[in-house]
Amino acid sequence: MKIAFLGPHASFTQLATTQLFPEEDLLPQANILDCFEAVEKGEVAKAVVPLENSIEGTVSMTLDYLYKTPAIKIEAEAVMPIAHHLMIHPNNSIEEIEKIYSHPQALAQSFHFLDEHYKNVQRQDFSSTAAAAKYVSENPDQKIAAVANQFAANLYGLKIINRNIQDFEQNHTRFIVISKEGNPYKNEKLEVLGEKSGMLITLPEDHAGGLHQVLSVFAWRKMNLSKIESRTLKTGLGNYFFYINVVGEWHPILHGNAIQELESIRADVDFLGNYKEYLLES
Repeated sequence: MKIAFLGPHASFTQLATTQLFPEEDLLPQANILDCFEAVEKGEVAKAVVPLENSIEGTVSMTLDYLYKTPAIKIEAEAVMPIAHHLMIHPNNSIEEIEKIYSHPQALAQSFHFLDEHYKNVQRQDFSSTAAAAKYVSENPDQKIAAVANQFAANLYGLKIINRNIQDFEQNHTRFIVISKEGNPYKNEKLEVLGEKSGMLITLPEDHAGGLHQVLSVFAWRKMNLSKIESRTLKTGLGNYFFYINVVGEWHPILHGNAIQELESIRADVDFLGNYKEYLLES
C-alpha cells in the first residue's frame, strides 16, 4: 500500500509515518496540497500530514484542504513529541559555525537556546528541517549547522552537538491520517490516547446568535468539544467555517441527531469521521 507524507525524507512527518505504517511504501510529497491531491486522485491509499503544533498552533493549510476536498476523511490522529537538535558536518567544529539553517518554526521553537548560546551566529530559514540537514551534509566546506531531528542526523551522517534545544518541553505535533475511504485506522502496538469525531461546519449566513445555535446543539446533549476553530472561507471578511472536535465514541443516534439538528438550522456539515488518537515516539 502506498502512503504519502509531507516530505522531504527525514522530516518529522516521515518519522510519524514510519511508526504508523512501518511496512508500507512511503512516498514523500513536496507540500501539503500534494498529499491531498495524491489521495484524491487515487495515487496513494492514504497520506499523513501535520494538523497542529502545541506551540505554533494549527496548520492552517491542512484545515483549508480538508474543507476544499470533502471526499477526504480522517482515519486517525497521532501525537508526537518534537525534539530539536543542533548538528554539524563531522568535519567541522562548532566554534567555526557562522550560520544556522532550519525551518522557521524550528528556529522559533529553539529561539531562546540559540539566542543564549549562539547569539552572534546568523540564522536562516530553510524549507524544512530535513532539507537544512541535507544541505549541511552536502556542504562540508561551509561553516554551517542545522536544527533538525535525530532521524535527519542519522540519515545524513551529521554530528549532534546540542540535544533537545527546544525552548518548551511540551512541544508536540498532532498529525492526521487521511483517505477517501475513511475507515478507522487501528494499530494495537501504539498507545491510544482517546477517541474523537471531526466536523467542518459552515453557517448559512452571518447573523446574531448563529454560532450559539451551533454550540447549543452539542451543549444540551452534553457532548464535550475539545476544539473549535474558525477559518476564513476566503470569500470576504467575516465569512468563516468552523473545525470542531467532539470527544468520545461514535453513537449513531446521539451524533446522528446532532448532525440532523445542525442541518435543520441550515448549517452545512462535513463529517470527517470518528477516529482514535495515538501516541508516537520522537
